[in-house]
Amino acid sequence: MWLPQEVIRRKRDGHTLATDDIQRFVAGIADGTLSEGQVAAFAMAVFIQGMNVQERLALTTAMRDSGQVLSWALPGPVVDKHSTGGVGDLVSLPLAPLLAACGCYVPMISGRGLGHTGGTLDKLESIPGYDCQPSLEHLRQVVAHVGCAIIGQTADLAPADKRLYAIRDVTGSVESVDLITASILGKKLAAGLDVLIMDVKTGSGAFMAQHGQAAELAASIVAVANGAGVSTRALITDMDQPLARSAGNALEVAEAVALLKGQVRSQRLWAVTLALAAQVLVMTGLAGDLAQAREQLHQAWQSGAALQRFAHMVTALGGPQDFTDHPEDYLPQAPVSVPVWPMGEGCVTAIDTRAVGLAVVALGGGRQAAHDVLDLAVGFSELAFVGETVGTERPLGWVHARDAQQAERGAGALRAAYRLGAEPLPARPLIQEVT
Repeated sequence: MWLPQEVIRRKRDGHTLATDDIQRFVAGIADGTLSEGQVAAFAMAVFIQGMNVQERLALTTAMRDSGQVLSWALPGPVVDKHSTGGVGDLVSLPLAPLLAACGCYVPMISGRGLGHTGGTLDKLESIPGYDCQPSLEHLRQVVAHVGCAIIGQTADLAPADKRLYAIRDVTGSVESVDLITASILGKKLAAGLDVLIMDVKTGSGAFMAQHGQAAELAASIVAVANGAGVSTRALITDMDQPLARSAGNALEVAEAVALLKGQVRSQRLWAVTLALAAQVLVMTGLAGDLAQAREQLHQAWQSGAALQRFAHMVTALGGPQDFTDHPEDYLPQAPVSVPVWPMGEGCVTAIDTRAVGLAVVALGGGRQAAHDVLDLAVGFSELAFVGETVGTERPLGWVHARDAQQAERGAGALRAAYRLGAEPLPARPLIQEVT
């Protein structure tokens, strides 16, 4: 007789779980036959004792198989990208149409903001009419005709993960490499991918602040995803300062559209986007090497083909037909926008990036509780980066707020996040490792 409490006990005591036991346990999570207490106890046992690679693979594939697994019949490779999150990380918005313009098909399943990090779905919801939760049939149509669709997780994809994550979130078992691996990949593998590229962030604005933590997660994801039959690589990238010049939902969408139009406001953002996309083109065989991949991406960018794909995706998912022509006419704008002047003049030597993200949350641009309704217009723009000089001629950035009092608080929070000095410090590498 199979008993879930015996599975929990074995993992509690540090034993390796059989694949069949893991599969049956995940099925019980998905269909509700396991209680919240049993699921919480299992999560905590895994959190404390850990899993080997074979257990992680079994848990991940069981998560994948707990709902519908998509299959595709398309004339090109099906690919996706996932980031562990950061501040000003809007890479998904230009990356999906860039890859689509180069011959890939990108059914990108994205998430909402978590803690101090922004979420791709929250950004896209600042576009009037954009449907982040289309039917699977509509998703298939958009991917087939446009080449990319950025949407949220549907109830049919990896439902066990949705329940397990909600319980982990309130029982102190989120920060587990085993459970994070299964959570990320359960959803991604259910999308029926050929290739996955991971962007694992490290630094003050990342969940994995230390490089060693990021490297452990990257290695786990690559091993499990490849073990499940999806060609996967991971880049460990710097999040010790914001990635884009903007932090805030509508503001980041505006910067993404500007980038697709040829205006590179942040070289950091553009470099990470190209690095991730180039790896995908090589992994799919659409490019022979990284140099050729970069040439193809630049051509898709400079010709306007990537911008056109983004515009078509927005329209196909319910947004305005001329959104990319006049994004400022559609994106919400905060009533108060003022520069944030530093207390003195100097060179930016460090940024507490997590504090910048939390300042956006405090403005109303992120969630302090799961049911919070976001103010999609607020945030920061034109942020200064490490190594740049600020003072009477150059502010730290601009704060966009609902009223003057809120703007003052946001400006104070941004000032507190910046450190100035007389001389620039050596910059951290942007791309730190490829796994």
